Amino acid sequence: MSEGAGSFRVVPEEERELRAQLERLTTKDHGPVFGRCSELPPHTLQKAKDELNEREETREEVVRQLQELVRVQAASGQELARAVAEKAQGRDSAFFLRFIRARKFNVGRAYELLRGYVHFRLQHPELFDSLSLEAVRCTIEAGYPGVLSSRDKYGRVVMLFNIENWDYGEITFDEILQAYCFILEKLLENEETQINGFCIVENFKGFTMQQAAGLRAVDLRKMVDMLQPWYFTTTYNVVRPFLKSKLLQRVFVHGDDLSGFFQEIDKDILPTDFGGTLPKYDGKVVAEQLFGPRAQAQTTAF
Repeated sequence: MSEGAGSFRVVPEEERELRAQLERLTTKDHGPVFGRCSELPPHTLQKAKDELNEREETREEVVRQLQELVRVQAASGQELARAVAEKAQGRDSAFFLRFIRARKFNVGRAYELLRGYVHFRLQHPELFDSLSLEAVRCTIEAGYPGVLSSRDKYGRVVMLFNIENWDYGEITFDEILQAYCFILEKLLENEETQINGFCIVENFKGFTMQQAAGLRAVDLRKMVDMLQPWYFTTTYNVVRPFLKSKLLQRVFVHGDDLSGFFQEIDKDILPTDFGGTLPKYDGKVVAEQLFGPRAQAQTTAF
């Protein structure tokens, strides 16, 4: 039977093998977390094709369509549309591809995601304007948030937050959100991360009433607004009332029984303070990966 005959399509043997491989991946089947991706693994390319509707032969055209939509919308004179065009000005195709992949190559939905991305920055300039890289580095060194150096078996970047050690008097909620925004921008430069996404693990053991008092509803709303434009699996049950239904379906809460959790996240990539076998999490190691050796504090915006 030739490919496309009748209502059937002959699936090439290579595709069948790659799809079978996707069912049995381990943490060793993926590239590094930090830095740009030099080459996507074949199974990740197949995943992008199957789950994100990505095709090499149409990728450039879809990017061009999104760029054109940005220009057309800006011409309408609408304030946010003009801000989107300003943010996108001079950006290469890799910038647009982040949003296209996150919305499965649907140009209209990718544009709405880009609007949400820009709108969040306009709504919360305190997280972006005159950003101190030294302050962000100190927050990351303290572990807020943490980032594992290995991807999980699905190829996702795993981010950590251990609320037991959080002193809201020393590290403000806005400083934590600044660190999240900075890390997300850096990690999403990697194409493997764009395709596989993120998983955020929140450890609420030891959460105190004093810490709860330090969390305002406006802070939680701001955090959810930050996360909504991206794609996460998260255990952050505190923000459940604010979550949209689609994101809520990706929230999993584990109590004392962590057997289900360890079926998803292997112990051998987790530090001991998250039930794993690795040494206790050290944020200074991650800060070195993101910033390089310690240097004098800088001030910038991103």
